[in-house]
Amino acid sequence: MTWWDAAIAIIGGIVLIYAVLLVLLALYARKHPETVGMREALRLLPDLLVLLRRLTADRTLPRGIRIRLVLLPVYLASPIDLVPDFLPVIGYADDVIIVALVLRSVIRRAGNGPLEQHWPGSPAGLALIQRLAGTAPARG
Repeated sequence: MTWWDAAIAIIGGIVLIYAVLLVLLALYARKHPETVGMREALRLLPDLLVLLRRLTADRTLPRGIRIRLVLLPVYLASPIDLVPDFLPVIGYADDVIIVALVLRSVIRRAGNGPLEQHWPGSPAGLALIQRLAGTAPARG
């Protein structure tokens, strides 16, 4: 086996794993349309951008959190995505997943307090963001 054969095998394996992940993402998006629809995401976008700016400017938050918050819009604005945006159903799903993962890590590290303090929108929008991040507070 030459280095060329090994490189082709590795690239083929990566492409196969990527294809499987795309199929799983498409199946998840079809099975769970209630997660966050495009209409809700577009309605939340201005509030989410203000939230990200406010959290990034909050010097009481650890530097690692602020770095993640700066890198998030950079990734979202980048023309290179994990899943191309022109693909139906799953094109924007990777963006939603990345936002959810970043918000989840920020909220788990900083707590719900800064999120609630800096949220500019409605309580329903905040609840949706917390549900998206998987960190909705327990109802008593």
